[in-house]
Amino acid sequence: MSDRIRALVVDDEPPLRRMLRAALDGESFEVLEAATVREGIRAVACDRPDVVLLDLGLPDGDGLSDVAEVRSWCDVPIIALSARQGERDKVLALDAGADDYVTKPFSIAELAARMRAAVRSHRLRGAVQAPVVRTGGLSVDLAARQVHVDGVAVRLTKQEFNLLAALARHVGKVLTHRQLLTEVWGPSSADETHYLRVCFAQIRRKIEQDPSRPRYVVTDAGVGYMLRLEG
Repeated sequence: MSDRIRALVVDDEPPLRRMLRAALDGESFEVLEAATVREGIRAVACDRPDVVLLDLGLPDGDGLSDVAEVRSWCDVPIIALSARQGERDKVLALDAGADDYVTKPFSIAELAARMRAAVRSHRLRGAVQAPVVRTGGLSVDLAARQVHVDGVAVRLTKQEFNLLAALARHVGKVLTHRQLLTEVWGPSSADETHYLRVCFAQIRRKIEQDPSRPRYVVTDAGVGYMLRLEG
């Protein structure tokens, strides 16, 4: 992306906000700041940032509820920031609607890369007119229910296609086990994670050159799966 990305940092620590402003400015970001949940929500509505960095430990609100509130009326990419490093915290944030989760302390280079990836995948989803998602040599035609790898048609079962399509609609974003199971099999199957293991193993055998080292469908251990976004 050649244009500067407008990033909103919602964090109650002034030193961290100053550090992020200085560091991200060198990474071609325009940084806006908010110190509270209310300020952050107001800034999302008024300033229309391209991506939001939201600290889940703000003193005036529950971070997960804040993510869910913003997500209920706005699809801006949200990257949750937290000092908590457990898988459960990450799953809860992603289930609430966050696009990514970064633990403190973090590398600025990695954070900037994750922010650019979140914005890129968001813009790609918004720009797609025909319902065809392409990443690398993989194409998923959501309307025709067809999949091609390097121009060669791949035959998937109904459930395999539904699962791959769920990832394709959110290309570049990790979807949790619960999100995938609920979307593809329904709420009553939200805890049946073995469905995913079996189905993704079959999908990888059909679309990956080396299923043991997947290029397209990648696993976030203990959290979920993502369709990797490639140019």
